[in-house]
Amino acid sequence: MPKFAANISLLFSELPYLERFQAAAEAGFQAVEILFPYDVATKETRRALLANGLELVLINAPPPNYTGGAPGYAAIPGGEARFQSDIRRVLRYAEVLRPGLIHIMSGYASGPDAFDSMVRNLQWAADVAPGQHFTIEPLNPVSQPDYFLNDYDLAVQVLYRVNRPNVGLQFDSFHAHMIHGDALAVWEEYHPKVVHAQIGAAPDRSEPGRGPTDFKQLFAAFDASGYSGWVSAEYTPSTRRTEHSLGWM
Repeated sequence: MPKFAANISLLFSELPYLERFQAAAEAGFQAVEILFPYDVATKETRRALLANGLELVLINAPPPNYTGGAPGYAAIPGGEARFQSDIRRVLRYAEVLRPGLIHIMSGYASGPDAFDSMVRNLQWAADVAPGQHFTIEPLNPVSQPDYFLNDYDLAVQVLYRVNRPNVGLQFDSFHAHMIHGDALAVWEEYHPKVVHAQIGAAPDRSEPGRGPTDFKQLFAAFDASGYSGWVSAEYTPSTRRTEHSLGWM
């Protein structure tokens, strides 16, 4: 059986942020991921992790843009200076929080220039922080219209061009189903590139056990492939309290 982590940006959201760590540990999780941990002092988050014996699996980049400028990130042509500034800021958080992975988002763009920009930016991040591991993740066009990285084939092409050992693929069963129609088939084809996995049911991103994906079969495929990374529960519970949505565990 895979080892499960909890995305506490979505799970246990009925509780204040710092109380979610204890709730996750009490529910049986040994690790968590946090989408954007930038609005709470890093020492408070680190203290909550240590107090509950939790590993921090992953955080997202970029950090919030408080200047009010147009959104953008790794695939935005001409945005290299901002990307590098933001990555340096994220790495300062990572020095304290010690996430295993940083998910670098592509932003909203299209075309060959966007592809080249993403490759160059990922190479820069990988080289400036060789001890930190990064991921990229395809997001589906229903949830994220105009998002550049919207297909697993495209993600593999980017990784091939980046060619850095500390940049890998992030699999999400919800997005995989929404993009390609079959999360299990996506896993079977692309798992050699996967360094982090997330689970949620399509089409409403609720808990496993709902929707068309056979999660018992998917978990068996994780094991059969030899995948040894974390599988993070990243979904919006259909229940009022998160613990009531955990029957799939």
